[in-house]
Amino acid sequence: MTDVRENLTYQKFGLAVRDLARTIADDGYEPDLILSIARGGVFVAGGLAYALDCKNIHLVNVEFYTGVGTTLEMPVMLAPVPAAIDFTDKKVLIADDVADTGKTLKLVHDFCLGHVAEVRSAVIYEKSHSLVKCEYVWKRTDDWINFPWSVEPPLVRREGQALDA
Repeated sequence: MTDVRENLTYQKFGLAVRDLARTIADDGYEPDLILSIARGGVFVAGGLAYALDCKNIHLVNVEFYTGVGTTLEMPVMLAPVPAAIDFTDKKVLIADDVADTGKTLKLVHDFCLGHVAEVRSAVIYEKSHSLVKCEYVWKRTDDWINFPWSVEPPLVRREGQALDA
């Protein structure tokens, strides 16, 4: 990771998702469902679902990053885990904001294998060291990305107490 920061604004994000959807559509891939990796993938999945006219969206919660540049040893799926039976014989598009280490995408990709007809991945950003090379990528970078939804601190603590302004 470099010290350089990529600053993605909401406006630029909208253009990125539309460009990413165009790449998918131009490739002829028509997913039956979009599997969003929460949390950052939720925004990507929603935009792709509208652009690709795919109304079947599923969500999988994966915990991996614990802070800027700090992770668990391995990513973990959190409850409720989607029922793999719901994906049987479907063309699945996994959506996330970034393929950094690729460990999260690999976990979700492996979860789908053996159940789905086909699985592909789409991300806004892909790092060169990612274990997973996604089929659809808007931009490749090794910079840290400041996403518009995560640059500001939370308004409340997990315990529900307001933060000091």
